[in-house]
Amino acid sequence: MSYILLINEPVGQREARTLEEGQAAYAAMTAYAEQLASQGLLHGAQSLQSVNGATRVTKRAGRVATIDGPFAEAKEMVGGFFWLNVKTREEALAIARECPAAEWCEVEVRSMVPCFEESKAAAKG
Repeated sequence: MSYILLINEPVGQREARTLEEGQAAYAAMTAYAEQLASQGLLHGAQSLQSVNGATRVTKRAGRVATIDGPFAEAKEMVGGFFWLNVKTREEALAIARECPAAEWCEVEVRSMVPCFEESKAAAKG
């Protein structure tokens, strides 16, 4: 089964770190990814640019709008992800508990399923 670990970090946290602290955090995350890859559990992992460089795109009633970051209402941002291939949710949760980022932000565990699957479940309930 595929699961994704979303690294949700406070906006501004990166900018508050010293260069050495940022490099140490990145090194810890890279080592974690390498460990998961060596165990055959990792499809991919990436760090994402902060919301300062992000753009949101919406389309309503045929009108497209773009808004460049930073976004005033944003308190958190997705700072990166790990795409896992594991057998159970419990295994994904155990891996998330070992993620170095859990010490400075939240690690959200979500299964990857087609969005219509949740629509089918809601219709049955």
